[in-house]
Amino acid sequence: MNGQDDVLSNNEQAITNADKTFFKLRKDIVEGIIPAGSKLSEMELSTKYEVSRAVIREAINRLATCHLVERKANVGARVVALSPEGLIQLYQVREALEGMAARLAARYMTDEEIADMQALLDSHFDKVKDSHSYYQEAGDVDFHYRIVTGSKNDHLISVLIDGLYHLVRMYRVQLGMAGPRVSTAFDEHRHIVNAIANRDEELAEMLMRRHILYSKNNIEKKLNNA
Repeated sequence: MNGQDDVLSNNEQAITNADKTFFKLRKDIVEGIIPAGSKLSEMELSTKYEVSRAVIREAINRLATCHLVERKANVGARVVALSPEGLIQLYQVREALEGMAARLAARYMTDEEIADMQALLDSHFDKVKDSHSYYQEAGDVDFHYRIVTGSKNDHLISVLIDGLYHLVRMYRVQLGMAGPRVSTAFDEHRHIVNAIANRDEELAEMLMRRHILYSKNNIEKKLNNA
């Protein structure tokens, strides 16, 4: 995996030591370096990341707000487990809301923003044409992030980017970005962008919903075979 900070966007800067620790912990959880379902020990993490327990505690609280960590009575904080049930519920929400985001993107994205997204996919093609992996860094270089922000709907952006984005990335990075589906997923991205470029709102929504459903089925199959 890329060693760069897994930042959310160009505007998300690590200003304080607590920010840096939060971003690093988030990246390690998303990429599976800290395993799904594992217990989080403030003492162990403060030693590993060379910060105080107070900084770790703050980071864990922030991770809970973006659904990567859950707290249970008499157990403490744990990284969320990746499960078929959790996947289905998450992707049901994602299918509906990202479908709507694609519809709105077809209406509101500027021609320049669409051209930039097409150029982004061109750069992705160089990575996937001879590969069986399709890893996208977080933020502006992530196709799905671009479409959600392109919807220009603050409520959608809040739910999908501020709330669910990194949990979705956790499933995608650990289970959905490798194997034979890679080239198919890339082609689906192309079709979605073409629909947006053609200002076909209905087609953009339908293609995005279908794309997320196919991705869910792919990841669910891997979870059930694990």
